[in-house]
Amino acid sequence: MMEVYVGIDLGSTTTKAIVLDDGGHVIGQGITNSRSNYVIASKVVREEAFVRTRFTITRESALRAVSDAGVALEADFFPSIERNFRLQQYLEQLGALHDAMFRVAETARHKAYVDDLKSRLDAMCSGMRNDARVYFAPGAVRKSDFFRDLAGADYMARAEAMAEPKGITFDTLCGVFDSAILTVENITFEGAFERHIGVALEDTLREAPPEVRRFSDRLRDIVESARLLYLSESGTAGTGYGRQRLPFPKEQIRSEILCHGLGAHAMFPGTRTVLDIGGQDTKAIQLDSEGLVTSFQMNDRCAAGCGRYLGYIADEMNVGVHELGPLAQQSSQRVKINSTCTVFAGAELRERLALGQSREDILAGLHRAIILRAMSLLARSGGVRDEFTFTGGVAKNPAAVAALHDLVRENYGKRTLNTSPDSIYTGALGAALFALRAAERRAA
Repeated sequence: MMEVYVGIDLGSTTTKAIVLDDGGHVIGQGITNSRSNYVIASKVVREEAFVRTRFTITRESALRAVSDAGVALEADFFPSIERNFRLQQYLEQLGALHDAMFRVAETARHKAYVDDLKSRLDAMCSGMRNDARVYFAPGAVRKSDFFRDLAGADYMARAEAMAEPKGITFDTLCGVFDSAILTVENITFEGAFERHIGVALEDTLREAPPEVRRFSDRLRDIVESARLLYLSESGTAGTGYGRQRLPFPKEQIRSEILCHGLGAHAMFPGTRTVLDIGGQDTKAIQLDSEGLVTSFQMNDRCAAGCGRYLGYIADEMNVGVHELGPLAQQSSQRVKINSTCTVFAGAELRERLALGQSREDILAGLHRAIILRAMSLLARSGGVRDEFTFTGGVAKNPAAVAALHDLVRENYGKRTLNTSPDSIYTGALGAALFALRAAERRAA
């Protein structure tokens, strides 16, 4: 048995989870797209974080037990076993999608129509299963790790090829997917590691170099121990935009402000000012040397300048959200954006494109406008002190980080600006730390 502490940040667009051991070390993390059913979203992300926890345990145990093959394990075995596991996990979800689409198809009135529709769906799903091995091949780069995104893009491409204007139309096929994916997203797939790690391990050992294969029996024992290990959830805390919908007792719910402050302090102990730009709101937070909040400002009345606004812009431009920052960095002449209101964003975007302005220049101006809104919150919260930490999903956007760096330097002079690849997990980390502290107080 292993005692663990879980923090869940239920955001408007993504839900995140962090797992800590009893020493406060991060041993697992998970992320999923937030659903209309927040209870399901919290269960899905908790399961994903527990999967990562078991991989962490496997890795640490293997490196201790098979130190002679440490280099090969790091370079080959660990990436391969996780990739093979993700393939099996994806195939299981595809199977659930196939079954759900068949149930939707059977609601049609005419048997001949149903049979034709199911035949096409069967062919599409068969092709998607074949494509899965390409998505999870060594070195493959996926645009998203969310099942809805990956399967949806593949399905829509096949639907265009399968559709007939006077028979089963593209809209019909899209409607089947849209109905079925809601069912699949409400399945938690608990015990995924336990179900799939055995197949993933054997596939990995077949591919492994000789210096790894000679330890096959020992690696099987290590993986089996991780599979059977009981993870005792000794403390849990929740936060985020949808925190009141989490299935936790009231005393286990913490404010976003406190969690982002504590999480940022844990990541960067010198932090005194925090800016969090999430999917639905922006928070400017001032901290003391212990990570306690001394003041804050929050824009929570509209999504202007937040993650959802960027998602809307990405949809308008028909690109992925992750592509916006790199595109903006290709700008040669930044365009001044008059509004970051989500309601008017599409109209202004189309107008500027019609005037011949490049999307790169428009995006550069848009990112600066977003950060300008954030700067006003920072000023009202008490300014920017050293050190300054940027958290939330938007902190992974290089154009947003560059605009923030420039505007902070222009207004406050030189400051240490902290960002982390795990910035989106900051709130969940803070929640997990609150859960750990509560357990320590109970034990004292």
